[in-house]
Amino acid sequence: MQDDINTLEEFVYKFQSGAEVVYGVRKARDKDSFFKRNSALGFYKLMSILGVKIVSNHADYRLLSARAISALLEFKEANLFLRGIVPLLGFKSDKVYYDRLKRELGDSKYPLRKMLSFAWNGITSFSIVPLRMVSVLGVVFFLLSLCLGLYAMYVKLFTSDVVYGWASTIILFSFFSGIQLLSLGVIGEYIGKIYIESKKRPRYFLQECIEG
Repeated sequence: MQDDINTLEEFVYKFQSGAEVVYGVRKARDKDSFFKRNSALGFYKLMSILGVKIVSNHADYRLLSARAISALLEFKEANLFLRGIVPLLGFKSDKVYYDRLKRELGDSKYPLRKMLSFAWNGITSFSIVPLRMVSVLGVVFFLLSLCLGLYAMYVKLFTSDVVYGWASTIILFSFFSGIQLLSLGVIGEYIGKIYIESKKRPRYFLQECIEG
């Protein structure tokens, strides 16, 4: 009962005014511990950087119209990260700001381990940026490997300080390391596309059908 039920009338008012999704958004996080407050704010900022459309400081206190719920049921994926999926519905939305009440009974069901698992689930469910970072690193290290190979060739051809067998070892090592990392990058791109397609998320929802 930490989410203020006295705001329910405002939720209904926003709904009657045309919003099919109404988010309950916390005004502040002063009652949270320093760690929880800053880790939550960091999580929302990170999700935003990764391109995930998410409502900051909104947990799971929301109102959905029957049509929004019907659209939500179109998402068949097993790992439902609702805070990211609901904004994808695309229906008109509004917000109700409220102060979260102090917990009177029991303990939080979200210790650090579950919080980290929740954050990781949100990131991996909605962003392929981590995979893309692997792709970028693959290209970068491939180019660095080529530069190292060229340097080894320069030392071999234009200096006399090279140890016998050093250049051939470095050139082969650089070449094959670069090819492996570049291949990982390409594979990462394909895996990212397969991952997105495997979710089979609906591309759009029809608001109204007009017969001519």
